[in-house]
Amino acid sequence: MLEFSQLEKYDSIGMYKVYDNWPQIAKQSYESELEPLEFKDIDHIVFSGMGGSGAIGDLFLSVLSKTPIHVSVVKGYVLPKTVDSNTLIVATSVSGNTIETITAVESAKDLRCKVVCFSSGGKLEEICKKNNILHRKIPIHNNPRASFPAYVYSILKTLNSIIPIDQSNIEESITQLEILSKKISTKNLTSSNPSLNLAYWLDGIPLIYYPWGLQAAAIRFKNSIQENMKNHAMTEDVIEACHNGIVSWEKTSNVKPILIQGSEDYVKTKERWIILKNYFNEKGIKFWEINTIQGDVLSKIINLIYLLDFSTIYRAVMNRIDPFPVKSIDYIKDHL
Repeated sequence: MLEFSQLEKYDSIGMYKVYDNWPQIAKQSYESELEPLEFKDIDHIVFSGMGGSGAIGDLFLSVLSKTPIHVSVVKGYVLPKTVDSNTLIVATSVSGNTIETITAVESAKDLRCKVVCFSSGGKLEEICKKNNILHRKIPIHNNPRASFPAYVYSILKTLNSIIPIDQSNIEESITQLEILSKKISTKNLTSSNPSLNLAYWLDGIPLIYYPWGLQAAAIRFKNSIQENMKNHAMTEDVIEACHNGIVSWEKTSNVKPILIQGSEDYVKTKERWIILKNYFNEKGIKFWEINTIQGDVLSKIINLIYLLDFSTIYRAVMNRIDPFPVKSIDYIKDHL
């Protein structure tokens, strides 16, 4: 089994310590003194952000998918043409220096939409001050991807007037994080740790299958595998994959399927999971199953992301890789 001394040796800045504290960070962020903002007549929310900040938009897209609010996620420079006076742009850049997000905010200045920005400072804060744009300063926890719960729960606190999630559901999601933390944190480096068990499976190229509604967790998992483990990974919607991607399994490879299944998946989706697993068993293809907890969609996705993220840190350390540095991303930024 993984030993604590390995974490201390290979995780150069102690990312695992931040992940151990995710429940506390979530609670402190939601109970912070951030002033809630009032917005009226909003029928379109655009979440703008890249990387870990983009994952926040994916989360809220899933959470708000069953509400009358139209949600768009922008991972790039250009805002939708449908932006108008009833649109709220929620721009997130943990560093405050993400060029794509800054470009989107600058273009929003000339539109009639409302804008609110979240960052730890940087150029985004300067632009907000200069142009009288609403800004909430949220501290960074180690690095942008590890700061995920701080930003999610700060946004929930700040935008409670337009994000229709009951306070009881938000508090329940934090409680579920606390329960899960006891199982997956570094205080439990035993065979009963589901994140650690998954980490042993994460060799080769993971192919993450997900159902509609859990895309946010799948994309975040892929991104964390790539950033923390420095490993290739892929995602596929399970229904769409049955019309194309499934054919790839007719040829042997080092791709390893991971099935993220929702406790309340659509009945036909549940049927598809059974067929897919039967197919893998008949082909002798080993796969890994992950099931969501019971509860509302916020609790399910946050819980999944916590479990899956931690597994990538464990696997990175097993591979003697420091999960923190992202030299290739730095190279791209330096050449922009």
